[in-house]
Amino acid sequence: MGNRNKRIVVKVGTSTLTHASGSVNLRSMERLVRVLADLQSMGYELILVSSGAIAVGTAKLALRERPSELRMKQAAAAVGQCQMMHIYDKLFSEYSHSVAQILLTDKDVEQPERAEHLSNTFEALLQMGVIPIVNENDSVSSAEIETGQHKVLGDNDTLSAIVAKLCQADLLVLLSDIDGLYDCDPRTHTGAQLLHHVTSLTPEILHMAGGAGSWRGTGGMATKLSAAKLCMDAGLEMVITNGAQPERLYDIIDGAEVGTRFLAAKKEARV
Repeated sequence: MGNRNKRIVVKVGTSTLTHASGSVNLRSMERLVRVLADLQSMGYELILVSSGAIAVGTAKLALRERPSELRMKQAAAAVGQCQMMHIYDKLFSEYSHSVAQILLTDKDVEQPERAEHLSNTFEALLQMGVIPIVNENDSVSSAEIETGQHKVLGDNDTLSAIVAKLCQADLLVLLSDIDGLYDCDPRTHTGAQLLHHVTSLTPEILHMAGGAGSWRGTGGMATKLSAAKLCMDAGLEMVITNGAQPERLYDIIDGAEVGTRFLAAKKEARV
């Protein structure tokens, strides 16, 4: 199955990890972890960017709805992140794999010295066979959860692309609640066609991006195309596919036509 040294970043969205209530979707998480653990055992280097902290914290605290007040959102994120990591650690341990938590703010990737330390940490973890699990540090970073926008991070689609670039990954896979990029919104157009390959982010392609998805997440197709631009400019490929079928990761790595693959020019090998 391709290059055994391939480095892959997988981003999974809130809508894949949680039920409509916001509580953890244990079946979905278990299937994802099983596939990632298997790929790691096959020799691939995996980095997981995981959303879901605020939604899970909201459910665990038995709040009726996602908090609107910033400090309550950040408190929910702290509770939810703890639970998410507990479940990830338990599930990956069942397959004899270790995980590490990395929570980021914009300054961690914006300032060169901190970014270098961060890159070194990723390299050390991957060298030891540990799977880093990354999220924005919502308890101290308010940009995304307060406004939904930020010049550096702003959402986990963008964050995952920044992490992929920082770690010199070969491939970024965005597991979403949609099969890929369509020529029009499949929720309102029955004849919408899935685009399997994108080689250039033309104005027509960018126009296809709709608004944000479900209430549980913050990202939409527009943020995914922003992530695709970061990846393509950095010389790495990105795929958008449906997170309901994590087993498709095997096919994606094999180069099969799954979801939408954003192609880029070949980059120089890591040294």
